[in-house]
Amino acid sequence: MKIALISMEIIPGRPDLNAAAMAERIREAKDAHAELALFPALSLSGLFLGSVWKQPSFVRDCTAYAEEIAAAADGITVIFGNVAAGGEGCCGLSRTLLHARDGVLREVARRPLHGAGTRFSPLLYELPGAHVILAADASPFPLCFEARTLAKTAQEQRAVLLYVNALGLQDKGKTVYTFAGSAQAFRADGARALITPAYKDGVTIVDTAALPTPSDRPAEPAIAPIYRTLRYAVRKFLARIHMKRVVIGISGGIDSAVAAALYVDAIGAENVLLVNMPSKFNSATTKGLAAQLAKNLGCRHMIVPIEESVSYTAKQLSEIPIEGAAAAPGERLTISSFVRENMQARNRSGRVLGTIAAAWGAGFTCNGNKAETTVGYATLYGDLAGFLCALADLWKYQVYDLARYLNEHVYGRETIPQGIIDIVPSAELSDAQNVDEGKGDPIHYPYHDYLFRSFVEADRNPEDILTHYADDDLEAYIGCEKGLVKTYFPTAEDFIADLEHWWGIYRGMAVAKRIQSPPLLSVSGRAYGSDYPESQIGTYETITYRALKEK
Repeated sequence: MKIALISMEIIPGRPDLNAAAMAERIREAKDAHAELALFPALSLSGLFLGSVWKQPSFVRDCTAYAEEIAAAADGITVIFGNVAAGGEGCCGLSRTLLHARDGVLREVARRPLHGAGTRFSPLLYELPGAHVILAADASPFPLCFEARTLAKTAQEQRAVLLYVNALGLQDKGKTVYTFAGSAQAFRADGARALITPAYKDGVTIVDTAALPTPSDRPAEPAIAPIYRTLRYAVRKFLARIHMKRVVIGISGGIDSAVAAALYVDAIGAENVLLVNMPSKFNSATTKGLAAQLAKNLGCRHMIVPIEESVSYTAKQLSEIPIEGAAAAPGERLTISSFVRENMQARNRSGRVLGTIAAAWGAGFTCNGNKAETTVGYATLYGDLAGFLCALADLWKYQVYDLARYLNEHVYGRETIPQGIIDIVPSAELSDAQNVDEGKGDPIHYPYHDYLFRSFVEADRNPEDILTHYADDDLEAYIGCEKGLVKTYFPTAEDFIADLEHWWGIYRGMAVAKRIQSPPLLSVSGRAYGSDYPESQIGTYETITYRALKEK
């Protein structure tokens, strides 16, 4: 039996556009002499629609457009996913799998619609008498149904299994998800015979009686699918908000360098403007690396020093008297060195990048990573600002992996200077962060990346961490390199002080910062935002944790 597996971009909330695209794919399948066309789940509606699911008129329209698909299924069977009223899911709705042929429409599978979730199982339908199982999914990267589960189903049922997933970009407010498409075919013995490229729109014809011979896929770095996801998401997100140009502040550090290389790869050097904004604390080393990066990428580049404007603002605010009945005589603000550090970040983003972006008809990016986001190592209204944070779901080690991947596999040359990869990570906001003296951020990324990851992606708390520290197996427990704990924390007191410091920030002010942060791209399945609901409730020490501390 010849079956067309459809990888088609699904536009959320637009059943009219999706129905038109489906009709075109049905014509392509018929032209290829396919007997059946398989579309993803929720092909007409999309998945993440927020309060639109509460609108009966929208659900009625999805039903009406399903009838149009049935009419288009002239001489061919079409299996596709839709939404239907009734059931125990979100807003009393269900996900359905529909069978259409020659104007006749019938339901062949149904499950509750959970519009607030991100983890789903595909809808399955076994073709009568054919020993073929069809699986229609609508799950975001990286949560699409795992190949080994599909293979096990095929093997247990002794049937060919054909799988399609949704393609496109959808969001749940702040958290932006990609759907990779990528159709797959499994033989009755569980061997995967076919997988189509991710993020590619198209029609793939398979003959269930003559599936391709299974072959191993070439091994690739773990960062490769994340790169493809980010590149696709950046392009689609910009197209959705009708933005063609971006402005990126580059410091000579790794995060902004990777962001710049990613955006240039996604939308072209002609659409990217890089801006270096040095203060008196920025070294000749990082200024030179920023200039080299811009040259390597072939981008427009500006250097906008901020020292004069920061000094003027500090002087102005410290000289203007505070007035009013509650003010003391001659009361004035004191601009501390810490306040001045954050002034630099706000000056760069709010004054320089915001103005340049407006003048150039662009948006400016946020370049923070997940480690910084976890503990709020960013300035509100400063480097936390931007229209999108592409790297916010990547730990620092993944940012470095992406830098090397971009150089080796995407650009094929040292586009991101090796010096940027080698230099100590530093915000360069004070003399205490002098990179030429090896001074940098207060985060020990080789250890803290994995500690923070255990907080966020494994729901670990201080009790769990201290228990495994006492058992001397913490490094294996969180996945970091062996020996780092003793290197960074010679005593138990040092270790506990560090743990409580970062946990307190993570559950404290960092939550407020995350709430105010820009939209971000989800690549982990546990991105901040809708993947990771939070409340501003502060910290709590469990009874067991307090007992462990006292030992």
